[in-house]
Amino acid sequence: MDGLWAHLSGGALLWLTLTLGVYAIADRLSLLVQRNPLANPVLHSVWVIGVILVASGTPYQTYFDGAYFIHFLLGPSTVALALPLYENRRVVMRSLVPIVAALLVGSIATIGSVIVCAAVFDLPAMITISSLPKSATSGVAMGISQSVGGDASLTAILVVATGIVGAVMATPLLNLLRIEDRRARGFAVGLAAHGVGTARAFQVHPLTGTFAGVAMSLNGLMTAVLVPLAASFLGG
Repeated sequence: MDGLWAHLSGGALLWLTLTLGVYAIADRLSLLVQRNPLANPVLHSVWVIGVILVASGTPYQTYFDGAYFIHFLLGPSTVALALPLYENRRVVMRSLVPIVAALLVGSIATIGSVIVCAAVFDLPAMITISSLPKSATSGVAMGISQSVGGDASLTAILVVATGIVGAVMATPLLNLLRIEDRRARGFAVGLAAHGVGTARAFQVHPLTGTFAGVAMSLNGLMTAVLVPLAASFLGG
């Protein structure tokens, strides 16, 4: 059995199939509970696959090599967000002024929160710098982190954690704040929780997802400008 498992675990199809299967089951369960935020399929896929990797003694690199095709699709899927954006372009253009204002405030706030937490908890410079782009989508955040001397692997972990937490907390928090405008809800989720939040926003409503996609894209650009300035301020 050990020999059979060693043979199977080295194959790309095993981990690709496992990842897609676990997510499909998690997504189905999420649908059964009417998309409750706590049933976020990304959240539950992560811990289930993590348990499987630990239980089987499979190194993460082996898993990543097997499921790399999913990682590759992050780029095309992000570009595909341009379609709903194009379909709702008139609505987006009518909201241009509040979009710019929200982008500036939100981007500064996400980076500023890292600096405040670093000062309060006396975090090491490497952790602080690696955390600065946590609200940008993973490909952008890792590139920014490397360019300012951060740890790209740590940044990737923080990006995923931020996305999951944001996607889970967004709906209850926005309901608590009595924010009902779909545009505002989507933009807030996309800016704070990038791709994971945007996927959640599309589950709620197409317009909400569109504005989440706009926020995710624009925040990536803004983060690329602001993070080097913040890192320079921190002495990175």
